[in-house]
Amino acid sequence: MVENVIYPAYFDAALTRSAGRRVPADLAVEDPEVEEIAKAVQQVGYDAVIEREKSYSREGHRQRGRVLVKNPDDDSKNDIVQAVAAYVNALRE
Repeated sequence: MVENVIYPAYFDAALTRSAGRRVPADLAVEDPEVEEIAKAVQQVGYDAVIEREKSYSREGHRQRGRVLVKNPDDDSKNDIVQAVAAYVNALRE
């Protein structure tokens, strides 16, 4: 089983692509939180584990946490991130 790591920075509208955002600007949100990312991961159909004490390497010591995605279907990480971004947007509306 493959395990993917997803950081809140991937969905942060305040960041540029070079600063770590991985989704298009229209799918990005303000201050994404690991709880809503984990909820979106579960909505997509994967198991999610929250690790709160972790930080994204491009953000220095800012600890926003991360979400581990258990991926039995071996989908690409990019596919998972894009699907999660759509659900995070839906949760915010």
